[in-house]
Amino acid sequence: MCVGIPMLVVSVGPYRALCEADGERRELDTLLIDGALSPGDHVLAHGERAIRRLGAAEAAAIGSALRAVLFAVEGCGFEHLIADLIDREPPLPPHLRAEVDAQKARP
Repeated sequence: MCVGIPMLVVSVGPYRALCEADGERRELDTLLIDGALSPGDHVLAHGERAIRRLGAAEAAAIGSALRAVLFAVEGCGFEHLIADLIDREPPLPPHLRAEVDAQKARP
C-alpha cells in the first residue's frame, strides 16, 4: 500500500524542499509542484517527492487520519482523531453521488 504523508515545508531550494513531519525531516523533490513553495507551506509527500500542495486544514485532517490508523493497529482509542466522521457517513465525491442518485431513481 502506498501512503502519502503531509509535511511542512521548512526551507526551499531549486526543485527541492526540506520538509518536516512528526520530528522527521526529509529533503523532497518538488518538480511535481506547480508554482513556488515557501516555508510554512504544506505538501503531500510520497517517497522522496512532494506530489501536491495541501492547505493547512487538509494536511491536519490527513495527519489525524494516519494517526488514527496507527492507534487502531496498536489497539488504542482513536475516535478523537476522526471526530468529524463519527455519527455520519462521509460524503461521496460528486461523480459517485450522481451515480448513487441515478441508481435510486431507477424503478
